[in-house]
Amino acid sequence: MDAPSAGYAFEYLIETLNDSSHKKFFNVPRLGGTKYDVLPYSIRVLLEAAVRNCDGFLMKKEDVMNILDWKTKQSNVEVPFFPARVLLQDFTGIPAMVDFAAMREAVKTLGGDPKKVHPACPTDLTVDHSLQIDFNKCAIQNAPNPGGGDLQKAGKLSPLRVQPKKLPCRGQTTCRGSCDSGELGRNSGKFSSQIENTPILCPFHLQPVPEPETVLKNQEVEFGRNRERLQFFKWSSRVFKNVAVIPPGTGMAHQVNLEYLSRVVFEEKDLLFPDSVVGTDSHITMVNGLGILGWGVGGIETEAVMLGLPVSLTLPEVVGCELTGSSNPFVTSIDVVLGITKHLRQVGVAGKFVEFFGSGVSQLSIVDRTTIANMCPEYGAILSFFPVDNVTLKHLEHTGFDKAKLESMEAYLKAVKLFRNEQDNLGEPEYSQVIQINLNSIVPSVSGPKRPQDRVALTDMKSDFQACLNEKVGFKGFQIAAEKQNDIVSIHYEGSDYKLAHGSVVIAAVISCTNNCNPSVMLAAGLLAKKAVEAGLQVKPYIRTSLSPGSGMVTHYLSSSGVLPYLSKLGFEIIGYGCSTCVGNTAPLSEAVLNAVKQGDLVTCGVLSGNKNFEGRLCDCVRANYLASPPLVVAYAIAGTVNIDFQTEPLGTDPTGKNIYLHDIWPSREEVHQIEEEHVVLSMFKALKEKIEMGNKRWNSLEAPDSVLFPWDLKSTYIRCPSFFDKLTKEPVALQPIENAHVLLYLGDSITTDHISPAGSIARSSAAAKYLTNRGLTPREFNSYGARRGNDAVMTRGTFANIKLFNKFIGKPAPKTIHFPSGQTLDVFEAAELYQKEGIPLIILAGKKYGSGNSRDWAAKGPYLLPLLQPRDWAGIAPNDLAEPRLPRVFAYWRRGGLEEPIRSQDSRARRRGGPRRDKLGATSQRERRTAVAVPGCSRAGSTSGPRVVAGDEQVTFLAGSHLQPRRLG
Repeated sequence: MDAPSAGYAFEYLIETLNDSSHKKFFNVPRLGGTKYDVLPYSIRVLLEAAVRNCDGFLMKKEDVMNILDWKTKQSNVEVPFFPARVLLQDFTGIPAMVDFAAMREAVKTLGGDPKKVHPACPTDLTVDHSLQIDFNKCAIQNAPNPGGGDLQKAGKLSPLRVQPKKLPCRGQTTCRGSCDSGELGRNSGKFSSQIENTPILCPFHLQPVPEPETVLKNQEVEFGRNRERLQFFKWSSRVFKNVAVIPPGTGMAHQVNLEYLSRVVFEEKDLLFPDSVVGTDSHITMVNGLGILGWGVGGIETEAVMLGLPVSLTLPEVVGCELTGSSNPFVTSIDVVLGITKHLRQVGVAGKFVEFFGSGVSQLSIVDRTTIANMCPEYGAILSFFPVDNVTLKHLEHTGFDKAKLESMEAYLKAVKLFRNEQDNLGEPEYSQVIQINLNSIVPSVSGPKRPQDRVALTDMKSDFQACLNEKVGFKGFQIAAEKQNDIVSIHYEGSDYKLAHGSVVIAAVISCTNNCNPSVMLAAGLLAKKAVEAGLQVKPYIRTSLSPGSGMVTHYLSSSGVLPYLSKLGFEIIGYGCSTCVGNTAPLSEAVLNAVKQGDLVTCGVLSGNKNFEGRLCDCVRANYLASPPLVVAYAIAGTVNIDFQTEPLGTDPTGKNIYLHDIWPSREEVHQIEEEHVVLSMFKALKEKIEMGNKRWNSLEAPDSVLFPWDLKSTYIRCPSFFDKLTKEPVALQPIENAHVLLYLGDSITTDHISPAGSIARSSAAAKYLTNRGLTPREFNSYGARRGNDAVMTRGTFANIKLFNKFIGKPAPKTIHFPSGQTLDVFEAAELYQKEGIPLIILAGKKYGSGNSRDWAAKGPYLLPLLQPRDWAGIAPNDLAEPRLPRVFAYWRRGGLEEPIRSQDSRARRRGGPRRDKLGATSQRERRTAVAVPGCSRAGSTSGPRVVAGDEQVTFLAGSHLQPRRLG
């Protein structure tokens, strides 16, 4: 097949690969010579995409030259980028595909052909965010404990060559009775055809059985609860070209992307080019650990890419991160991740690419690299890139990558100088900045209690938690009175008495793609569980424990290695595949625990191996949440508290009364490595890829329409044709002036997309709950906001509905505001609706880092439909989403007691269109500096360089943008 007609201005660079495949490629190094050789590898990928897509319209030759001149143009120019593909997960995929379905309706209404509406690039949608934990414990409790036996010393455990005999099941509902309950036999490691993407063995007897009860029940509920959404997804995969849906029960989006969807080198009509991806989740960056350029963008930007438009980004600075030394044996990958995260946060890499090099890189496996890359949004970088090297190729070979394709891949990457080889002695690229991190300096740690960036060394955990109790309420503090810090509340649970105190662990979850893709830490958790069970240690039954593997591959190696029964015995039973606890889809705590927490006003804790621990994310009543590695999650669950010093205090005692410390049961690196080599094998990856392609029985039997237009059900509470296109015309409508606006919300700094548009459960007292109740649904049927993103009525009511939202008008955390004309305190939606009926425009006031956190298109769509004008100081992945609907230039941020340091960023629309730069107050002219939005109820302050108004006891300076026409003050 001939190479496609691409790269119109640079077709002369097309050559034939000098190997048996004879594939075509753009030999981009010819374009720049020595200038190309010093480019960072990540910039070389951007340059190749620009050359290949240079059509003189969306991608101009000037853009190509700007990327080639990266060294002098970085941070000063914007360039377009055409990714090879798009990845969606269902929370953000449902609104994207609903919008495409609505586009078809709009095109038909305007007289066009709706069949022409298709995504322009390959789009993969993984259904992994709909899983909720409805079942996570056996029906029969108080099963016999495993025989305690003598504790085996750390470092001398045989790598599961012999299984203990007659390990009792935790309950007969988990061991479904299909296996021979005789002595335990060692699993052969073969994949059973009976089970589709679920554990294939009884976790206690390691014999083939039908589906485990917990997974079976959760999947059944998941399909029942989300049937409408799943039918819509299936319709989308049938009628839209370039759309592939990965069904529920398969795994997390990033895990599936890494194991199955990633190509490293893309091939299209015999043309080779680097794989690249953008997606609707900030943790799409995970694939950068495999040498694939990818990052998260907003849902609206993603839809633009699906329509054939490029992503626009400021040519970034690239920070070179040199890794040296080697980590100590007790440090896990998550410790390395958190250590690097803290260091990069201190250096300051926000809005930059990070690229890793140095001798320490070769010591990191692909799973280590992807874990580091996955966490890059937590230290503010756009992405963290590991160029392809020999470790990458060995990993691909190990996971069953086709040998011929692997050879062509290596030949191509070396031809275009995208292959990193330290032995070549060609020198390092020239980076914007180089920093060094010595892996020897990294110690075991956790992060919390409210933010992932607040890292605490494990040795300091007890003292740090006690300090948090004393500190004022803030990013770390809880402000518990000294006389209350030792309070204990007794509870009666399942026939036994227990005591809860500040620091008691009530949720422990081994969850999230950050760790579940990493065999070493998952196996370490399993080995620690094995040693703990053999020592007679237990987890208190009131602790909500769960294990949600990233994919069936994780389940397979936990099962084949023999550690799964011990995790199950401690309560870490597999509850399903997908994002559950990490996105707030956790089952409620027991009434006994909830009552005790309320009675004692206790600061209870959740410990999870995730990457987000914002307030209220796990459970409303759990105020302290810590991120930890999987083995530490298990350890804290056994301890039952975070208020413990593992060096000096025991986890518990064995049957003889001997104290058992963490170091007694911590597995050595040699143990973990031996089992990893034996059980993380080629057959797993091959079998899983086949299973993904086959789907599962429920998905395959699911009925869905195949009509050109989606048959909207007017009674549906999940899928609605959105109102965005109701007033769509062939000609754009002029923007109208904003006058006499009222302030709907008065917010502070660090308002995340979770605050703006929560993804977790729908509170019974919320406006969204009232809407659903009026349509005949019970609270059990509410599902989550994330699951209802295909319904604009629910999502608009869910805007600013986070119970942790702190509105200064109210003075306490609550999704409430004041309707000033009447003086009523109302839900935010109800107040906005009342203002709208009165014809009063609305604005919100917010501080720095508004919109930080995960990408969330409804963080833009929700305020747009309220409707609202938004703050200016955006952060992270959200800005383009928040700006796209109207692109308002509204406020500078403020400080108490007067404006000390006005905002310095430029207007996003002006930058994209090459418009005039703004001064430090964001204005383009003296006249604009003298205008502001008039807010009734606020008086004008004294004369300053920028107009001020006074709201309450705070002075607030804000400016109208060139796209608004507010009336003049005074």
